[in-house]
Parts: sequence; C-alpha cells; structure tokens
Amino acid sequence: MFDPFGDYVTRGYLRNTASEKDLEIIKIAEHELFRAQLPRALDFLAQCKRIEYSDFLEVHRILFSALYPWAGQDRHIVLPDRSISKGEVFFCHPKDCQRAVEEGLSLAQNKKQIAIKPGFIMGMFAFGHPFLDGNGRTMLLVHAELCFRADMSINWIATEKTDYLEALTLEIENPHSGALDQYLFPFIGKKMHREDWLECISTLPGLDGSDRGEDSSAGYADPKVAENYQAFERRRGYKLSRKNGSKKIKSA
Repeated sequence: MFDPFGDYVTRGYLRNTASEKDLEIIKIAEHELFRAQLPRALDFLAQCKRIEYSDFLEVHRILFSALYPWAGQDRHIVLPDRSISKGEVFFCHPKDCQRAVEEGLSLAQNKKQIAIKPGFIMGMFAFGHPFLDGNGRTMLLVHAELCFRADMSINWIATEKTDYLEALTLEIENPHSGALDQYLFPFIGKKMHREDWLECISTLPGLDGSDRGEDSSAGYADPKVAENYQAFERRRGYKLSRKNGSKKIKSA
C-alpha cells in the first residue's frame, strides 16, 4: 500500500477527505470526480492565455480537491523530504517538480516543438510527478490543450495503455532516446475541437487508476535511498534548466 504519510491506518489512503482505506472505493471516487470535473478543468485551461505551472496545479485542484485536501499542491509542499518511485524508476526530487513541469511547458508553448517532441514534453511532466496521485489525468488534459493550440491532436483512443506506459517509462529513464515521441507519432492527427475532446476523454479506457504499478516512498535521509536516487539521475543523463539562466539544458 502506497502510504507516504505513514498514517494510512488512522487517516486512510493519502489522507482522503473520508479517511477511506478501501483502495477500490478510492479509485472509483477518483474516476467519478475526474469525469464530473472534466468540463470545468477544460474550460479553465481554455481561458489560460499561456499555461503556467500554477495552472497545471489548478487543474489538479479542480479535478481532485473534493477527495484530497492537498490537491493542487505539489510534493515540495506536501512531502518535501521523501522520494517517490515506481519500481526502479525515480521521479524527480520534490524541489525539482516545478522545474521539470515548467521545462515541458516552456517547450510546448512553441507550436513547432510540440509537434516534433510530444513525448519528450509528456515525459517531462511525468518525471516531475508533482502530485501523490492524479498525475496522469492532469498532465493528459494539459497536454491535450497544448496540442490543440498547436493545431494538432493525439488519438489517445487508438493507443494501447501497456505500450504507452512502457514507452513513458523508457522516456523517463532516458529522455534522449525519443522513445515516447516515436510511440506517439503515428497517433498524431488534425486538431480536435474541444467539445469533441471532452466526449473522447470521458470514455478513454485506462484512466480509472486500476491495473497500475504502485508507487513507493522513502526518506532521502536514508543513505541507500539517496544513493539510488542519485544513480538514477546520473543514468538519465539530463539536467533541468534553471530559471536564473545560469544553467542550460545539456547532456550530463
């Protein structure tokens, strides 16, 4: 059981508002909330002149605040001293959540770039992994809006969940490989109108949170955890750019 707060017994899964411990019930509630709040979240994104990190957080808050009191707050606020991993894949350090997502957003605002690097951009969102739950659904909506603004769309209905997740894992492990770009290219098509996207995403399979690998959490104070995280970072061979301009994107 994913229990990063260490209080599942007393406060339920991820401190949900009902203190519910049954994960099946939680996943049903998550998905129903997502479907109910989807029109509001898409309307919010549509009115954003330029999508910023704060807007990324707001989409998550809109979707999941009725279930998770921490919705819309990233790991740097909610859980700053613990790592989050899935199997041997580590997501970024909490202090880098914003930088990772902003790097993807910055690239995506360039319409030509999102057309040739849709997977790289999605991979940056995934590596950032700002939230304890609901990352996939949040970044999917943001990515879809960014594609819309670039006069394109990705036919997610035609993708296979297992293949997509495999390509996404490879992308996180090695951002230079282009694994997710190559997977997504065959599914790129003409721009889909927002009302059509709303209907499509409402019925998209694989968004209910079922049949997924479980996240793990551990404190960075544990030398072994810190060592494993640093080793994963080195294998990625990719450094996040800094806003102060002192560092640029580069290979390690």
